[in-house]
Amino acid sequence: MGGLRRGLGLLLGLGLGLSAGAVFGAADDAAGPQAPRAAESALPLTAPAPAGPAASAEPAAPALRSGTRPRAAAGLATLLRVPRLRGRMQAADIGLLINTADPYSLAVGEHYIAARGLRPEQVLRVSLPLRSTLSGEEFEALRQRIASRFGPIEGSRVQALALAWQQPYAVGCASITGALALGTEAVDCTQTCAATAPSPYFNSASLRPAAELGLRPAMLLAAPDEAAARALIDRGVAADGRLGLRGAPPVQLALLRSNDARRDVRSVFYPPPGPLRGLPAEVVQAAADPPPALDRVLLAQMGVARLPALDALQFVPGALADHLTSWGGALDGHHGQSTALAWIAAGATASHGTVSEPCNHLQKFPHPQVLLLHYLQGATAIEAYWKSVAWPGQSLFIGEPLAAPYARR
Repeated sequence: MGGLRRGLGLLLGLGLGLSAGAVFGAADDAAGPQAPRAAESALPLTAPAPAGPAASAEPAAPALRSGTRPRAAAGLATLLRVPRLRGRMQAADIGLLINTADPYSLAVGEHYIAARGLRPEQVLRVSLPLRSTLSGEEFEALRQRIASRFGPIEGSRVQALALAWQQPYAVGCASITGALALGTEAVDCTQTCAATAPSPYFNSASLRPAAELGLRPAMLLAAPDEAAARALIDRGVAADGRLGLRGAPPVQLALLRSNDARRDVRSVFYPPPGPLRGLPAEVVQAAADPPPALDRVLLAQMGVARLPALDALQFVPGALADHLTSWGGALDGHHGQSTALAWIAAGATASHGTVSEPCNHLQKFPHPQVLLLHYLQGATAIEAYWKSVAWPGQSLFIGEPLAAPYARR
């Protein structure tokens, strides 16, 4: 692992809006990098596409409202600073929620209990409606049940939550994962395109976010069906400690570009293409449609409304993958855009999407370098994904939370 960290210290990034300095800071560096700077304005969803570089190259697709496009030159030749991690979450830190009204949840929850060896006191069984969105009253009742089962957040052993269902995935305009961590007030539903509450967990060194920060990150054990969910869980367990070993072949980081200027804004954060010096990994920058044929893919990101065929990307167990668009977290797919479930179906182990119109503010989507640099240090999927999003109130995180392919203990 020492060689892996030495190699990470040589990784150059496009640290837009982030502090310059060494890749790994001190573990107690509370400030760390700042979140990407906020866009100054946003266009209405129904507005015609503007002229110039922010115009969508795919006008027939549902539009993502646009904020100000960042200036890449501002961050060139800086080093991305992330805190040094001293461990990761363990199975004993997880609280599992099972919806007794949902056959999928019952089956997937039991499989997860067995796969991760969860104790009875780590499991909460609730009855929730089988629909996409909870009302405020329904969510408050759920929140109270969680507090009653797992105790006050600051003194609880449970640091994060796994939700064994596909839906509900939202509370009003907030994601259910965001609402459980930050509250429903994190998002103003009258203007979902505005800034949302910042997360103190963003790029944090914390291993115990409930105890230290007063929030519990959450992730849905969501997959297209029960069989796919079992396979997802099994991939997560199989991933632990599998990568970064001496002599192992490199993994591929598929950071893909599209012609959709509104959704491709995150590409300013992509590391340069080519091998990462001192690391068994290679950055591949290529067109998103069609994606290149790649083996051993650890990370895949792009910005599109509808995903192309993903068969060419062969994922390793523990792979992370997501796309920047408005409704990637609306898992029922009723908005006509590809959802995070497509990545799980393609073999990824965790993914991300937003549940209400976010605009293309960079703070609302996973930062490629923050995500990668935490994961390469041995963080779990839930830690790496949550720490990569500065404003996660609309963010739905799905996958196997404890997958940790670079863990060493």
